Amino acid sequence: MADIETWGTDSFEAKYKALMGGMSEADIKRSAEQVLHLCLCNKCPTNTETGDMNAVFCTFGKSEMIKEQKGCLCKDCSITKTMSLRWDSYCIRGSAVQLSDL
Repeated sequence: MADIETWGTDSFEAKYKALMGGMSEADIKRSAEQVLHLCLCNKCPTNTETGDMNAVFCTFGKSEMIKEQKGCLCKDCSITKTMSLRWDSYCIRGSAVQLSDL
């Protein structure tokens, strides 16, 4: 399980279980809203024309509005780095939980 001493090298799955393992869906949504300012989804070329400004697709999953990939900023996102996410294009592929081994 992720802790302060191993956080830098822990997997997404370990970090997710440590942070959100016992949270309700409502709590997870509130948590995602608190990190929205770190999220690059609002600036992403794939998302800019949708008007979806509360994205955090790595947490919430696919967008119902996005139909075409026009680029991806996931690899440059602070959330990706902090949470050791190893995927991209969450807006069309699904959330990190959906793509993981959880």
